Amino acid sequence: MLNLIKSIFRVDLVSYLRVKAAIEPASPKDEGYQWLSLTESPQFQVSERSFLPGWYMLELQVAYDGGGVDASLLAYMGSSLEGSWERISLPLRTGRVVKRIVYFPQKVTQLELFPIDDRGCFSVDHFRIVRLASWFARDRLARRLSTMHPEFRGLGKLGVLANLKCKAKTQGVSRYQYALDRYGETFVRRRHDRDYRRWIDKVERSRKFPSLKATDSSTKEAVLISVLLPTYNSNISQLKACIESVLAQTYQHWQLCIADDASSDHKVKECLLSYQALDSRVQVKLREKNGHIAAASNSALELVEGEFVTFLDHDDTLAPNALQRISDFLLENPKALLVYSDEDKIDEVGERFAPHFKPSWNPDLLLSQNYVCHMTVLKTELVRDVGGFRVGTEGSQDHDLLLRCLPTLDSENVVHIPEILYHWRAVTGSTAQDGANKAYATEAGLRALGGYLQRTGQDAKTELGIVPNSYRVRWALPASEPLVSLLVPTRDGYDILKPCVDAILSKTEYSNFELLILDNQSRCKKTLQYFREISRNSRVSVHHWNHSFNYSSINNFGAKLAKGDILGLINNDIEPINGDWLREMVSQACRPEIGCVGAKLYYPNDTIQHGGVILGIGGVAGHAHKYFHRSEYGYFSRLQLVQNLSAVTGACLLVRKSIFEQVGGLDEKHLAVAFNDVDLCLKVREAGYRNLWTPFAELYHHESASRGADDTLAKRRRAKREADYLRSRWGRLLDTDPAYNPNLTLVHEDFSLMSV
Repeated sequence: MLNLIKSIFRVDLVSYLRVKAAIEPASPKDEGYQWLSLTESPQFQVSERSFLPGWYMLELQVAYDGGGVDASLLAYMGSSLEGSWERISLPLRTGRVVKRIVYFPQKVTQLELFPIDDRGCFSVDHFRIVRLASWFARDRLARRLSTMHPEFRGLGKLGVLANLKCKAKTQGVSRYQYALDRYGETFVRRRHDRDYRRWIDKVERSRKFPSLKATDSSTKEAVLISVLLPTYNSNISQLKACIESVLAQTYQHWQLCIADDASSDHKVKECLLSYQALDSRVQVKLREKNGHIAAASNSALELVEGEFVTFLDHDDTLAPNALQRISDFLLENPKALLVYSDEDKIDEVGERFAPHFKPSWNPDLLLSQNYVCHMTVLKTELVRDVGGFRVGTEGSQDHDLLLRCLPTLDSENVVHIPEILYHWRAVTGSTAQDGANKAYATEAGLRALGGYLQRTGQDAKTELGIVPNSYRVRWALPASEPLVSLLVPTRDGYDILKPCVDAILSKTEYSNFELLILDNQSRCKKTLQYFREISRNSRVSVHHWNHSFNYSSINNFGAKLAKGDILGLINNDIEPINGDWLREMVSQACRPEIGCVGAKLYYPNDTIQHGGVILGIGGVAGHAHKYFHRSEYGYFSRLQLVQNLSAVTGACLLVRKSIFEQVGGLDEKHLAVAFNDVDLCLKVREAGYRNLWTPFAELYHHESASRGADDTLAKRRRAKREADYLRSRWGRLLDTDPAYNPNLTLVHEDFSLMSV
């Protein structure tokens, strides 16, 4: 009888799938996958099934050999003569069942599934549709809107329902339709390659930027900005476009300083001199001997009269309002020494693509990669004080210059403008199109980084990073390696605790650590027996916390018992992968300016569980690049680069004990279960330290295996209380993460574009 009832309300659809287009069986070499998509629109028909009007839950799990793909369902409703198709999108998470509530106002007579929107191998592991009670559907819909949609964030279920009713009435549509439309927006993933044109039309062009103060050339407060432009045998049409982009600036108080590096093409010199004759703000220096880009840039620097200087490559272009926006921000930030903007690329036909929406000041990311790149504006006095451009760093001369300025720079005098002000031309053979085209630039960058470490007396070594044009700094440990106290709370959980402890003991190359198992009322005989056995290891001790579960209290209890100078918060479902994971984290945690240090965590299926924490996602915080494959680079390679982040997960977090105590440890009163790690990191950041995430400490994480999911009413209420407290405690900071960018989504965890 129970199976009969389930079959009425729950229909498994995998067996009803029939190939309709662009799908064929996978070959034996594609082990683990059933199907091969031949286009970006592979299509199944769901045969012999129809569905009555009403609310349903759509469930889908697709395994695939790529990342960042979406599925969609086409439903045909109504009669064959007067019906219509509706498309329902589902951003996929490999290895996970994704769910979406759908409402069918009429009988559905045809269903078609587009399992992925890319070529490649895949399998449909789970495809089900479940009939829902209307009250349950409305409750789930309101809950998702309150956490995932910026229009309703933080309102709570009742607030969402009241808001929906009011706005639907104002717009003259039904409350249900308005709610479903907003709900559907939380499933739309904005992709940079596919949706950037729409973003330009809807967001960039709609922005109005009135000047903070009048800044025309007759105003005393106007800042003179000098643009450095080195040239050498430039493509004439691209060079003209470059110079014309300066002449077309809405801001008039600029100087264009051009140094030609002894071009053999006489047309280049003729072009430059014609522009000099056209506009007195254009000044040209013709070098007699070729000295490469650093020397040519220094020649241009000699012409500079402006208080600030910026750099322009001879085939790139500026946005028309670039210098105006620079001026606006300089006037608003009188202490600024460095200003930089977002950028994109432009192809041979002028089409813009690949926008780089950057974080705010991020010194450790700068050590990993020149993320600042274009557009860079520096105070002229600072550039001259550090000696200008350094000959011998050609290809990475800008990065080298920033590294020589780095000791003077901090979050108080560095300003990031989250707007696309620079267009980097990507043509065949250019660095913009393929960074590997200039291998010498990578080597120059390595020398530049090594020079910075040597000048500042840092005990560290440099090496090439995982991705092109990136670097890794291996920080030395103190002469006396610090003792690390790893705190592992647990309640029973023998099957996950033993692999965790055994892996830490057997795989960790850094030997100076103690492991404190913090037992929270375990009753399992196997677990208790394991406690007795593992306690014989001199590095392991078991301590009993005989109180109700409170993650913060348990770890604070362990911190008081810890003998180490460094504390490690370690979940009992963590398993190290690389032997030097702890050494890497300790070397970062020992740096005086660094606070909390986080690791790169994977689910058992080798997809990302934690690539750092981004504030504001889902209402409070989310994990960067969640569900990406471990081999993927991530957004502008950030999955493979050491960087500063506002927060990292407490599932694997190192921090000096002195800092932990300085900020009062974890919040036992308000954050017993969730978000205590985010709160800790924000307190550490508030105390003046930089939090850091490293991809070079890799571990598996069986997320929430011991505590379980928030799947009961009491747990959901507790989670909401804790989320509400964190938002009341940190307020606007949760929506303005300096390690992120306001043009990127706060709905998904994939660095896709904000919804427009």
